[in-house]
Amino acid sequence: MNRLRRLTLAAPEDEVARYPFSVPAVRETTALDFETPVTFFVGENGSGKSTLLEGLAAKVHLPTVGSASVEEDDTLGPARALAAAMKLTWGREGRAHRGFFLRAEDFFGFTRSLAMQRAALEREIEGVDAEYEGRSAMSKALKLGPLMGSLRDIKARYGEDFDAQSHGESFLSLFRSRFVPDGLYLLDEPEAALSPTSQLALLAMLKDMVNDAGQFVIATHSPILLALPGATIWSFDERPPRAIAYDEVEHVRVTRDFLRAPERFLRHL
Repeated sequence: MNRLRRLTLAAPEDEVARYPFSVPAVRETTALDFETPVTFFVGENGSGKSTLLEGLAAKVHLPTVGSASVEEDDTLGPARALAAAMKLTWGREGRAHRGFFLRAEDFFGFTRSLAMQRAALEREIEGVDAEYEGRSAMSKALKLGPLMGSLRDIKARYGEDFDAQSHGESFLSLFRSRFVPDGLYLLDEPEAALSPTSQLALLAMLKDMVNDAGQFVIATHSPILLALPGATIWSFDERPPRAIAYDEVEHVRVTRDFLRAPERFLRHL
């Protein structure tokens, strides 16, 4: 059962000429319904899909992955302004308190940060081993305890070799480790970290997570992810945005046409 049912938006009259309200699709959005467990936002870059998703993240106050909180992130100032103009309608279960907001660029920063944190802990542990050589085992254990505990926590949550995995593997590991049932998950272009094969793996994960009462709103260009059965697709290339069928998605049509006859496109290069 979906927790988030509807988003309504009323831009302040004195703000319609300013970003983000100046984005046509945002300015002309009055309401979006979330009738299925997975809702996709599609559209060209600059169409407003990510802008609206960021505003929704600011409104829901979900934790972010790998970046500053929505309230503190300087890049999300416009999103906070947009959130102030939003009203959300929740189901009878009430608003979602679990889940997260993830942008592709934040994921890449998170993996680098996690690798650096793990390496720093390992260096510090090696330093303690050298510094306390010949001293009592108790004093060494007291010094090593917190460091070893932090390292174990990282390995337990993200795997022994998280920082050695490919971007796709580490993204899927992160996603799996952070998922809890009955949560709301907002993802901005997750395919940026994934090969086509990994996108298929994420597709299977989404299906399983929906069975555990997860709800997803995803901004994407990926024809693979968009093929998830039963999902709603909102096109931000329309004015105002409207729900469309999979075969109506421009990214799907262009990809399909290219794969059928790539020479038709390549001869114009």
